[in-house]
Amino acid sequence: MLVVTLLLAGLFGYAFWPRPIPVDTGLVRRGSMMVTIDEEARTRVRERYMVSAPVAGRLLRVTLEAGDAVAAGETELARLVPAPVSLLDARAREGALAAVKAAEAAVNAARADVGRAEAASQLADAEWLRNQQLYRRGHVSASVRDQARQAAQAATATLKAANAAVVQRQAELAAARAQLGQGNPGKMAAGVPLLAPVSGRVLQRLVQSETVVAAGTAIMEIGDPERDLEVLVELPSAEAVRVAPGNRVLIDHWGGPQPLAGVVARVEPRGFTKFSALGVEEQRVNVLIRFDGEPEARRGLGHGYRVEVRIIVWQDDRALMAPSSALFREGEQWAVLVVQGNRARLTRVEVGYDNGRQAQIVAGLSEGQQLVLYPGPELADGARIAPNPVD
Repeated sequence: MLVVTLLLAGLFGYAFWPRPIPVDTGLVRRGSMMVTIDEEARTRVRERYMVSAPVAGRLLRVTLEAGDAVAAGETELARLVPAPVSLLDARAREGALAAVKAAEAAVNAARADVGRAEAASQLADAEWLRNQQLYRRGHVSASVRDQARQAAQAATATLKAANAAVVQRQAELAAARAQLGQGNPGKMAAGVPLLAPVSGRVLQRLVQSETVVAAGTAIMEIGDPERDLEVLVELPSAEAVRVAPGNRVLIDHWGGPQPLAGVVARVEPRGFTKFSALGVEEQRVNVLIRFDGEPEARRGLGHGYRVEVRIIVWQDDRALMAPSSALFREGEQWAVLVVQGNRARLTRVEVGYDNGRQAQIVAGLSEGQQLVLYPGPELADGARIAPNPVD
């Protein structure tokens, strides 16, 4: 019975003896570490040009399409011709016809005055020549000669005034015909060509079909997506204060095999309010990023494309790092469980930067130590563990 009792006691002791807790462990090591701000962004052409109608008129059909190449000062983007006059009602048309007839009669009267003035001028010139000859022979006085010269000059001036009156009446006739819609269609059809202000490509065509447009109507937008492309990212204001011009940027998920390099060009000083997809009001700040590299590396990117950016706000090539999943709060400090044999030892540490995967260890640990990952509440200082290294 004593033997049986001891055997049962041994079996119960073995059954209830504390077993080691299996845990995953990570390594404290040195390496390259960076802290980034990750956000979705979109590309845009930095200098975009909106081509609009300089004057009111009739816009002919636009044949260029989005993506077509244009050359500065050479490619005709569109053509404007004068707009046709508005249709007249019966009363206005009769008035316009009467004005045309009156203008035609005035032209005829002015031409008759020209004929009368030409006859008078010819007679005055002949009298002037005869008086000159008679004066040389001594048959007339100098006073008579001077009067003949003055009469010839006055007749010439009258002829010039008559010719000017004809021109004036002809202009009045042209204005009356234009009011009636009887202008010269050949001159009207030539129109004004709109040439490309810069070289690049058509980004979007706003008007295609022939139509009558007002002055300032936007027709198309052009730019150079190959050489003048940048990235616009809207950062929360709390993260934008950590970004400065000159920060390096990794541009990823743009469709190519490798991330593209970029540099923060400008952080705008003014924020704006934006509502998130969940309806939360946020203060955002525009951050502009320029590409760093040859344009061939980003071939295919255009205006308004979606990309993801990683703005590097801190980097160290020899940082002492520990897995972020090994950290937990112990009072007011950070702490970890260090693997010592088959025991877990509580160790307080001082943490610097944390990128969500790795944390910079400022003090408390050394390179090569193993840490318990995702420590649970059942683990305490000195607890027996069964380590399972995962990296």
